[in-house]
Amino acid sequence: MRALFIGGTGVISTAISRLAIKKGWDLYLLNRGNKPDFVAEGAKILQADIQDTLKVSNLIRELQFDVVVDFIVLVPEQIERDIELFSGKTKQYIFISSASAYQKPLPHYQISESTALANPYWEYSRNKIACEERLMYEYRKNGFPATIVRPSHTYNETSIPLAIYGKKGRWQVIDRILKGKPVLIHGDGTSIWTVTHSSDFAKAFCEIMANPAAIAEAIHITSDEALTWNQIYDRIGDALNVRVKKFHVASDFLIACNPYFEGTLAGDKSNSVIFDNSKIKRLVPDYVPTVRFDQGARISMNYMLSHPEVQIPDEEFDKFCDRVIEVQEKAIAQFRQENG
Repeated sequence: MRALFIGGTGVISTAISRLAIKKGWDLYLLNRGNKPDFVAEGAKILQADIQDTLKVSNLIRELQFDVVVDFIVLVPEQIERDIELFSGKTKQYIFISSASAYQKPLPHYQISESTALANPYWEYSRNKIACEERLMYEYRKNGFPATIVRPSHTYNETSIPLAIYGKKGRWQVIDRILKGKPVLIHGDGTSIWTVTHSSDFAKAFCEIMANPAAIAEAIHITSDEALTWNQIYDRIGDALNVRVKKFHVASDFLIACNPYFEGTLAGDKSNSVIFDNSKIKRLVPDYVPTVRFDQGARISMNYMLSHPEVQIPDEEFDKFCDRVIEVQEKAIAQFRQENG
């Protein structure tokens, strides 16, 4: 069977690409060629920017696909582009949405695919919702064979789940841990978060590909491992053989200090997320996540420590952390002084 992945070299898509080829898929990757080191061995490359629809149309003119997966769609306009490009060219189109699209605050502690979609805090999530709605309309009107997949926090060796980090990536948090400096965690660190290793995600995803029961369905794929944020950081510390000094700060305060965090905190991580995975297990009866986070954390830390190119300093974020901690500690000291 033949598949086209748009992107194919990201945190989620690299693992899927590798497994799809292992399973015998004839895989094409359409991307700009910016990450050659992450191209799965055996994949055929169609080098282009997906925004260049004329060039893409010419590249795929003689090709038909069993599955097309777009890993990089963010806004409805890109869905319109894909509908135009791939109508009549594929038996299944898979859109990568996001579990952050689920209603915030959550109406129930456990999330299923029937949980309402609404996120007033994060434009990213609202755009994903709009993309889903456009695809389902196109399915109802014209039979466009769409499947919606909602990942939650999926990671691989190049990344690690963190509560708060800067715009230059995760390394600065790891650097603070290694140097014994406190790291910021929203709330009291006891909200529950679900993390999924990309290799586990790929196992379920590859069985959704060319699965007729998945057409016109929305499905989330996560592990069954739910940890508090305190536990997540403790496991990262264990992987580094360092005790993590955790500094807890109210989400509202962090957002007030930097509105950039409103989406990722109020719209996502400050909410406890526990997923009902019965739907994906009905579609893929053999799906069993096997990578525990303590194992995944060691893999990620070993990679980050041995690859200097990912050790990108973020002085601005480091100063932000120090300043937040300083202000909080001063406020506590002043309150105690004034109130005996």
